[in-house]
Amino acid sequence: MKPFLLAISVFVLSSCAISMSFNGASIDYSKIKSVAIADFPNNAALVNPTLATDFSEGVRDIFQRQTSLTVNRKDGDLELEGEITDYNLTPMAISADSYSAETKLTMVVRVRFTNNVEPDESFERTYTAFQLFDSSALLTDVQDELCATMIKEIAENIYNDTVARW
Repeated sequence: MKPFLLAISVFVLSSCAISMSFNGASIDYSKIKSVAIADFPNNAALVNPTLATDFSEGVRDIFQRQTSLTVNRKDGDLELEGEITDYNLTPMAISADSYSAETKLTMVVRVRFTNNVEPDESFERTYTAFQLFDSSALLTDVQDELCATMIKEIAENIYNDTVARW
């Protein structure tokens, strides 16, 4: 009886193909081999000329660093596409002299996730991130750093919602 239970236990344990890792990914690599991440165009009224490229590469980078999936631009087991829908400045914290002391830079991205292996996990969501900066600074002086922070935040949220599912 014990050899039979041992054989069944070994079979059941060896049949599990879900990979767990310290980065939170929960991917069945026996079924899911690739992720396609399309370019995210910038359709916002305020245009940052490098934002679309920087954002698309930021999303690809997190999947390359934290998974063993092949990252393509199309035809993946998992597919991500979307667009930057808003990129704007909002005056915040009005000072005593009626001028804005801080400005908020906001980025909004619409994402469509398609899971071609488990279609019921597919979704469409909007992600938003913002950063505050001193209004005495020019946007051109702080934009790269602020955008890098917002891109990282949104890319991590997309990653968590698609493969980590926190």
